[in-house]
Amino acid sequence: MGLPGDNQLYVADLDAGTVQPMQPPASGPLADANDLRNAGGTVIKDVNLAVAVSSSGQAFSGVFDG
Repeated sequence: MGLPGDNQLYVADLDAGTVQPMQPPASGPLADANDLRNAGGTVIKDVNLAVAVSSSGQAFSGVFDG
């Protein structure tokens, strides 16, 4: 996953409950998607809801600014 204003990519392991930085690929489909992201695009695949919040407290309280 990537966040606006952050060039770093991250991988989330839902089973382990972790999110870790990953090295951006130099070539291939993921590199192409990352290039699109860096140009301001949004790439979504196999995710049906994702919301960024500033704290876990907001997420657990049900905050959703749409």
